[in-house]
Amino acid sequence: MTSQVEVAESTDGEPGKQVQQLDRVVIRFAGDSGDGMQLTGDRFTTETAGFGNDLSTLPNFPAEIRAPAGTLPGVSSFQLHFADHDILTPGDAPDVLVAMNPAALMANLGDVPRGAELIVNTDEFTKRALAKVGYAADPLEDGSLDGYSVHRVALTTLTVEALKDSGLARKDAERAKNMFALGLLSWMYHRPTEGTERFLRAKFAKKPEIAEANVLAFKAGWNYGETTEDFAVSYQVAPASAAFPAGRYRNISGNLALSYGLVAASRLSGLPLFLGSYPITPASDILHELSKHKNFGVRTFQAEDEIAGIGAALGAAFGGALGATTTSGPGVALKSETIGLAVSLELPLLIIDIQRGGPSTGLPTKTEQADLLQAMYGRNGEAPVPVVAPATAADCFTAALEAARIALTYRTPVFLLSDGYLANGSEPWRIPELPELPDLSVEFATEPNRPDGSFWPYLRDPQTLARPWAVPGTPGLEHRVGGIEKQDGTGNISYDPANHDHMVRTRQAKVDGIAVPGLTVDDPSGAARLLVLGWGSTYGPIAAGVRRIRAAGGEVAQAHLRHLNPFPANLGEILARYDRVLVPEMNLGQLAHLLRARYLVDVQSFTQVTGLPFKAEQLADALTLQLAQLAEGGLR
Repeated sequence: MTSQVEVAESTDGEPGKQVQQLDRVVIRFAGDSGDGMQLTGDRFTTETAGFGNDLSTLPNFPAEIRAPAGTLPGVSSFQLHFADHDILTPGDAPDVLVAMNPAALMANLGDVPRGAELIVNTDEFTKRALAKVGYAADPLEDGSLDGYSVHRVALTTLTVEALKDSGLARKDAERAKNMFALGLLSWMYHRPTEGTERFLRAKFAKKPEIAEANVLAFKAGWNYGETTEDFAVSYQVAPASAAFPAGRYRNISGNLALSYGLVAASRLSGLPLFLGSYPITPASDILHELSKHKNFGVRTFQAEDEIAGIGAALGAAFGGALGATTTSGPGVALKSETIGLAVSLELPLLIIDIQRGGPSTGLPTKTEQADLLQAMYGRNGEAPVPVVAPATAADCFTAALEAARIALTYRTPVFLLSDGYLANGSEPWRIPELPELPDLSVEFATEPNRPDGSFWPYLRDPQTLARPWAVPGTPGLEHRVGGIEKQDGTGNISYDPANHDHMVRTRQAKVDGIAVPGLTVDDPSGAARLLVLGWGSTYGPIAAGVRRIRAAGGEVAQAHLRHLNPFPANLGEILARYDRVLVPEMNLGQLAHLLRARYLVDVQSFTQVTGLPFKAEQLADALTLQLAQLAEGGLR
């Protein structure tokens, strides 16, 4: 982080507070799960996006609906990295930590480097609150924070004082302390304020006294920063103008981008979108969002369980709709039989898995990418399913279109593997122009396809091996569907051994033959001996780590897989080109396992399953070690 210092002029013409120009900042808001940290972070993010900075976020909240107040399990945080240039991750460590109580300080201080700024709500540092999290002494008084720049702010008291004439009870007034903190940070980093004021008045339109109280607290926080002597410096981070190609942008989360991608796929294909789903963290937001878009022909069905959700979606696909179901790992397990049925019926179906920590219910609000082998093989029999994975939050939109393309073209269920990090994180997204979007139009079977005037539902396209899609009720196209093996061509039930072998191999050949783009390798010099290969949400941390290595003079090639089944046709040649291949994954090496089995290449795994994304520094260190081993003569 680099900076330049200017001295602002006060309103009376006298020298005012210093203003430092920074190139990037990482801020983390942390407090009790009832303190509104996610809302606070989201508002700061929205204003930052509108200002024109590049950004990346990491919301982190407990799985409990409401953990006991003031406890470590109840700490909720929101981290935001914003800059005047393009960035790839939410940041390795906060430059500023806003701690609303002792639990928030204890839970997050280990991530904060010495010299960083701590803004601490002193009102919450009571003996009882300190004892609840195990502090033997007040860290604000015992010298343990001497290595940090500590700002002691009585956020609760100041908020209540600012709202003393609002008519609210003290308890209600205290709830606005997050808006006081937001106002202070907005002053500190010169964020726009008008949008937040409009948001608060709209959010609490039915309770105008609450709306005005929050606006007043927000303004009070801004004014406090402007007038207090404790904050002698404010900071400016210029818009990242050079980082963005020309276009119209908005801030978007992965789940929202994925929702918009599904709506776009529906419109581009001319098919109504049907979502059959059961609520599950962290996928529920897609159901919530799509339920708002009935005007685009979207139908959402909140089923009684996971099995009913996917059953309805498959039924909708049989009826000629773009069928989709959303879930996370535990729900995929329940849906597995119906996914196998979709493979047998050879109907398009989108299975969207927003991965989370497992096994079982595991870590519902933490991220992981450990469902890859489940997506590949988690069904009985030979039931191949294509698998695609987005790389960033904004890329979820494009990945949804790609999953729909494959499903509709090849008449197959398709897995889309996102995860909690992408789902809840956000970044700027350039809204595409209509001509940039793919043609997903579909032709249904409308007439018999045999010389004798009959209709064979499994008479395949010679290029794609896709069977015809006949909408039920089309005269003359009556046909049978079901999970029992079918005779090739006619679709009649068949127990013939040779036919079953043929059908199994044909379904596999259809997936193997899906046209996917070749893998692109970023290898500027063409002389790198080390390739780092990733998939899914590891893209940002990997790319940031590679940047650090290259900035230090190292040579590393980077490639990232969107298509995990089938793999790009040139993947084997690329793996053989490098002396060593490193595969970082938030699992115990599932992609590495597939690569070793398929290409007989001894790829090296670098894994973690902490429920958190990789840090750029972690990956830079891992790459440095690999380069050192190569320099010493070590080969695969």
